[in-house]
Amino acid sequence: MFNSRKIFLYAILFAAFTFTACESDDPEPENDGEVITDVILNFQELDASGNPVGAVSSFSASDPQGIEVGATPTIETVELTKGKTYQLNIEVRNSIENEDITEEILEEADEHQFYFLGTAFVGSPILTYQYDDLSGELIGVQGILTVQQNPGFNNANMQIILRHDLDKNYPGASNPNFQEYAMAGGESDLDITFPVVVE
Repeated sequence: MFNSRKIFLYAILFAAFTFTACESDDPEPENDGEVITDVILNFQELDASGNPVGAVSSFSASDPQGIEVGATPTIETVELTKGKTYQLNIEVRNSIENEDITEEILEEADEHQFYFLGTAFVGSPILTYQYDDLSGELIGVQGILTVQQNPGFNNANMQIILRHDLDKNYPGASNPNFQEYAMAGGESDLDITFPVVVE
């Protein structure tokens, strides 16, 4: 009887150990993405030859808790001029950890891509955008933005979406104004809308 009890206890201990060992093989939870507290849009006018001219104009969106989790981010209105072409550079930061997330986006270029939507780009667009990243990879950290000479309206919304871990070969994914971006998979690290005024 004593031996039977002992064997039974050993069996329970072995089963508990096996269950615990199996648990350690479970996949780790997915990273929910970076906390983004600041997005800065830097515009510099380009001349007819594509050379930068004049000063850089910057417009930002920020939330000290994180743009995706905070209650009310502060968003500046983007002011552009009819008929002008600009080089647009985007900076993304995490001020909580004092991190420049732009660097990480560039390092993981094959996993990240910005999309440009909203009434400024879709429907009757007043702006056009093309990728112009230095690496040649379609990312959107740098691009060329053109304002129509005679837009039908002068107020619009510029929605900027940063996708992570998407399939860049998905049909249509190379279009910076791809409205069905979610079909390419991945998840959004950022989804922010700037008001735009064209003068």
